[in-house]
Amino acid sequence: MKKIVIFLALCLCATTTQAQEANVQLKGTVVDTVAQYVYLQKFHNKMFTTIDSVKVIDGKFSFKTKVKLPELYGLSVNTADSPLYIFLEKSPITVKLSPVKYYSTSVVEGSASQDLFNNYRKTENVDISKFITEHPGSLVSAYVLYRNWSYRLSPEEITKNISLLDKSQQNSTYVKELQELVKVLNGLQVGKKAPDFVSQDPEGKSIRFSENLKGYTLVDFWASWCGPCRRENPNIVAAYKEYHDKGFNIIGISLDKKKENWVKGIQDDHLDWLHVSDLLFWNSAIAKLYGVRAIPANYLVDSKGIIVARNLHGDELQTTLKSLLNK
Repeated sequence: MKKIVIFLALCLCATTTQAQEANVQLKGTVVDTVAQYVYLQKFHNKMFTTIDSVKVIDGKFSFKTKVKLPELYGLSVNTADSPLYIFLEKSPITVKLSPVKYYSTSVVEGSASQDLFNNYRKTENVDISKFITEHPGSLVSAYVLYRNWSYRLSPEEITKNISLLDKSQQNSTYVKELQELVKVLNGLQVGKKAPDFVSQDPEGKSIRFSENLKGYTLVDFWASWCGPCRRENPNIVAAYKEYHDKGFNIIGISLDKKKENWVKGIQDDHLDWLHVSDLLFWNSAIAKLYGVRAIPANYLVDSKGIIVARNLHGDELQTTLKSLLNK
């Protein structure tokens, strides 16, 4: 009987760490701004959607919104900017909210998950497997594996790190999305056929990927708002000028949100090749099809659509093209 009681208690503990609907206990003060409202935002796929707002009265605000807890949310005074990333729990949480330097001077008290997240971000040379092993039951472990490591690890490494998480995290949104990502990435290894797709160019014309394969084609994921992408573009332009006449082509897939920014980026960086986009940011259907979790990212495919290399940046692109086309 005693063993049964212990077993039930353990099950209960595991269950209570999973996200459940509850009224958040969140209050705080707003500093360094004259903003009149504070916005509570839900996180999904690297994006935030506003789910509630409250008026700032005498510099103070308070939320009692019913949400899933524990979970990551955003808190901001301007929905056009990136918010404060805040892990909310069932405990009372107090915030000194300042939009200065991307909310980096804001202070959160009462959230153990937030404390762990802040410590993670301050740590250099993180060993993700070690971090998860030390905090297997924390939502923070599942989140950082999903957000910061999914694009650095192989499908096998992602699966291995998922297995290090406590059972209480196995049903989290982050783990479920990682498991789907693993399935996608397994189908995108070198030697596999690149998925076909149809999207629109800047003039609104439908372009089918499989109908534009000649020689070797770089499927290049980028966006005008992406600093690393813009810094990489001169390398791609140089490779295109050097090898286009020998059979090198490019199709650019933009994760932009606004057409005018996309078109201006193409013009400013002299990207004189085929471009498409659904202008859906991280909800891009093509990015999901290719398991893209960070940009710049790319796949090099042959005339039959077979993947021959991936994520070629800097000199790697030129070196690979030289070996393939200078024969």
